[in-house]
Amino acid sequence: MNRLSQMTATALLALSGTAAASPASPASPASPASPASPVSPAPHWVASWQASPQPVWGSDFLFPTLIPGQLQDQTSRQSARLSLGGPRLRVRLSNAYGTRPLKIGAASVAAHTGDTPQPLRFDGQPGVVIGPGQDRLSDPLPLATADRQALQVSVFLPEHTPLQTFHWEGRQTSWIAPGDQHRLPALHGASSTTARLLLSGIEVEAAASTRSVVVIGDSITDGATTSLDQDQRWTDHLAARLAPEGVAVVNAGISGGRLLRDGMGESALGRFQRDVLDQPGVASVIVLIGINDISWPGTAFARTQARPSLAELQAGYRDLAQRAHARGLRILGATLPPFAGALPRTPLDDYYAADKDALRQQLNAWLRTDGPFDAVIDLDAALRDPADPSRIAAAYDSGDHLHPGDAGNRAMAEAVDLEVLMGPSTRGADLR
Repeated sequence: MNRLSQMTATALLALSGTAAASPASPASPASPASPASPVSPAPHWVASWQASPQPVWGSDFLFPTLIPGQLQDQTSRQSARLSLGGPRLRVRLSNAYGTRPLKIGAASVAAHTGDTPQPLRFDGQPGVVIGPGQDRLSDPLPLATADRQALQVSVFLPEHTPLQTFHWEGRQTSWIAPGDQHRLPALHGASSTTARLLLSGIEVEAAASTRSVVVIGDSITDGATTSLDQDQRWTDHLAARLAPEGVAVVNAGISGGRLLRDGMGESALGRFQRDVLDQPGVASVIVLIGINDISWPGTAFARTQARPSLAELQAGYRDLAQRAHARGLRILGATLPPFAGALPRTPLDDYYAADKDALRQQLNAWLRTDGPFDAVIDLDAALRDPADPSRIAAAYDSGDHLHPGDAGNRAMAEAVDLEVLMGPSTRGADLR
């Protein structure tokens, strides 16, 4: 067992509240002791993939939704790459921001593109009605999957269904086809989008030692500007590093997300319970969010909003840390990467300003020296240009000077010390 695996096992014992074995009582002379039979810990469910739900915005917003206003008698199909595989899986569908019941006529999962999909069941039935503000897990499906395997999930909507919940920045081509095609290996007459509909999570059954890391963030974590359909988000690269250790990584990034206030989705404070604490098997959390809090005010996104103070941002981070520690989770903060010259020749070319960067640097300095987290991942140091630390290094820049490209996302994942990530919480509740 390598050192990381040993740390994983140690942390798991702490998280499960397992006490050290006490000395055995002497056996009765009339009942000689017999050898104990080894008992294997029971498997459990672990989050292996996630797309955090967002409310669908109106036509007056700066960006288009990339989806139709409603579906009726249509099938949605999308690809989702698991972090870890297992012998069974469950699929989560979301109506988080719906104002009316969502009727799912049928749903299915295919293990590979072109395979005949296997039907999902909900309490033994092919369809389900999901209430407003709710989500729903499918029954367990006995479909064996491998680590880092891409699945095809299809959902048929038979009735007129206004689309009110989605995930905007999928970085994956999804399809919408006419009629009920959820059991067909290939769709006919389909149109494409890069947004995600209805599907918000996939869980796998895994060994008792298996755990997950949840990364909560904004567009940088969501994968904005990474290569489409190539799984180049920094969480994808981190998942590839951790899969051999039996650790899943799930992405809770939302493009346009903010720490303190709602943006293109709920604030991190508002969705932390749903997107992080409620994920099965979670043991560690990474927080990379705050640049939109600093830079949105004064732009076309939030022209009249006041910029938060350093103290307000610090209080937001402390809140997340306290909630994670109350659950016995390890939580790491990441410094905010450089962004000088961000979003040139766009309606947001005023996203960067020197005073905004000064606040970012103050926040990063606090995170490095006095932050509330168990450890810090210095992504600012990993990505910045040594000749101009206010800018992303050219090799890591996607070209918009805000979002790292594919190479930058890989560098971010490589900046994570796996042993530091998976150790037990140093500031959590008493786990004895």
